[in-house]
Amino acid sequence: MSDDKSTSLVNLGELSKPANTLIEKVSSAIGGIFEPWQIKRVAKAEAEASLIKAKSEIEITDLHRRAMHRFVEEEANRQENMEEITKKSIPHLGAKSNPEKMEDDWVTNFFDKSRIVSDEEMQSIWAQVLAGEANAPGSYSKRTVNLLGDLDKRDAELFQTLCRFGWIFGSFTPLIFDSQEKIYNNVGINFGSLSHLDSLGLIQFNGVSGFNRQKLPKNFTVAYCGQPLSLTMSQESDNKISIGQVLFTQAGQELARVIKAPGVEGFYDFVKDKWKAHIPNDENT
Repeated sequence: MSDDKSTSLVNLGELSKPANTLIEKVSSAIGGIFEPWQIKRVAKAEAEASLIKAKSEIEITDLHRRAMHRFVEEEANRQENMEEITKKSIPHLGAKSNPEKMEDDWVTNFFDKSRIVSDEEMQSIWAQVLAGEANAPGSYSKRTVNLLGDLDKRDAELFQTLCRFGWIFGSFTPLIFDSQEKIYNNVGINFGSLSHLDSLGLIQFNGVSGFNRQKLPKNFTVAYCGQPLSLTMSQESDNKISIGQVLFTQAGQELARVIKAPGVEGFYDFVKDKWKAHIPNDENT
């Protein structure tokens, strides 16, 4: 994060049209991100102090001064956080990004929740959510934003670890067949961590019967980290296959889009073995 708390988005130089539109949208929704906030905040604090003195006919005490100083510093930090998140979002904007269609209430709620976030890694997640919403307004619900606001860094890291087991199976799907398997436990995914993510509202965890993907065709292809796996089912249609004990909730599915997680060594072969009954003989070697 910048050491210069007066850094403004106007210093970003020549911006693309989507970036300019996003900044204008953010400025409109949260009260002017371009404006010299520090001067305004100091002036407001000094004006309030003068009013207190005039009404009470007493001198401003050290307590008042400390309160005003804290107010200005807190607002400075929050403004810096909002600007940093907005800056970080710009590289993720698409050429056909449509920030002007973002709802003002969504933007206001987004920055109300994100303005206290100073950790750079967490800011990066927030920035990608902002860019994702700008690219396709309506992609991220307020509920997902509010849930992200409740996550601490350890929660986000745990969710990122879970995403390392995600396959493209129509949608992005974590394949956790047995929470007691070493391949999961070795990186911190176990019954306790999955129960915690369930309690946060990011996943549904069913450690007893698990979940199935149903109404599948006879032949289809899934993929892990870009590596495809072709599967052949027994019937021409209406097939089902076990996908393990975990499903993403809507919020989990939305947040998984912005999580960058490397694959787990050996996991492709692990899943291939789990589904070996559905792999043609010439591929099951």
